Amino acid sequence: MPYKILAINPGSTSTKLAIYEDENMIFKTNVKHDSDVILSFPHIIDQYDFRMKAVDEALKNEHIDLSSLHAVVGRGGMLKPIPSGTYKVSDAMVEFMKKAPRGEHASNLGCLIAKHIADTYKIPSFIVDPVAVDEMEDIARYTGMPEIRRDSLFHALNQKAVALKVAKDLKRPYKELNLVIVHLGGGISIGAHHHGKVIDVNNALDGDGPMSPERSGTVPLGPLYKMVFSGKYTLQEIKRKNYGQGGLVAYLGTNDGLTIMKRIQAGDQEADFIFRVMCYQIAKDIGAYSTVLKGDVDAIVITGGLAYNQYPIDLIKERVSFIAPVLVYPGEDEMEALALGALRVLRGEEDAKEYN
Repeated sequence: MPYKILAINPGSTSTKLAIYEDENMIFKTNVKHDSDVILSFPHIIDQYDFRMKAVDEALKNEHIDLSSLHAVVGRGGMLKPIPSGTYKVSDAMVEFMKKAPRGEHASNLGCLIAKHIADTYKIPSFIVDPVAVDEMEDIARYTGMPEIRRDSLFHALNQKAVALKVAKDLKRPYKELNLVIVHLGGGISIGAHHHGKVIDVNNALDGDGPMSPERSGTVPLGPLYKMVFSGKYTLQEIKRKNYGQGGLVAYLGTNDGLTIMKRIQAGDQEADFIFRVMCYQIAKDIGAYSTVLKGDVDAIVITGGLAYNQYPIDLIKERVSFIAPVLVYPGEDEMEALALGALRVLRGEEDAKEYN
């Protein structure tokens, strides 16, 4: 009898749902959320009731029988630094996500939504490879200010899943490869994978790395702290300029890649230039993370939703292809990765880790 697993992946403006029977996906949907409504909530945790209601309605509309589930798995959020793996959703995890001491991200809601559904049907709930997976080397943690250290917060679930696919396609063990993996989504993370570990990666949430469709990325500190103390902005407004209202949306009024590409194709020169700026910054950081691997790079791997479009691939590739072959794996393997992580535990192939 196959195991049936519900996977839940909250993103910046949507919540993805999928049901798997063992390795096979039998249902999927993407519950869209109005960006204006999302931005109206002061904190990510405040979105919980809104998203939970939307998820319930979507599953009911599809006549999904949740009583037949064996487990629910959610995308992990900004937990304390933890090793890679599948974790049981615990009360300690839920409380940590409610307080969000490490920062706010839509993925923080994954374990809460998963636990609510799982508890209703008295089945286990899990998370897999949360954004808080930390394999960074100590040298990568330091900055020029002793009070500030760099954190490992990235698209760990997708980067790890894609790394395994690359290893399979190259017919080499992941633990023998050096890869620079670029996740192109609402946020952009670029990781240096050295022999199975992500030894350095930009913190895409806290203004580190290239700008993205909705995040500012790294900006000069001098003008920023003048803005902060100008009296014109609240802390929340500054945070929004970094996350949610930064990057492409700040310049072009939208974070939707498809809309921006249509504007570019229609001859919008401003949209084209700003999009090129983003790709320039991405390529520059790929070069930087290649130095982390001392130039010994087996492949540069581009993944995420924006990778479906050839235009950003070409813009990035023309600047970095001299470093290593560029491989493209469009989209996200996060739903499958979530389900397979839970499935391995249900089958007894690995033990679920405890979060305390």
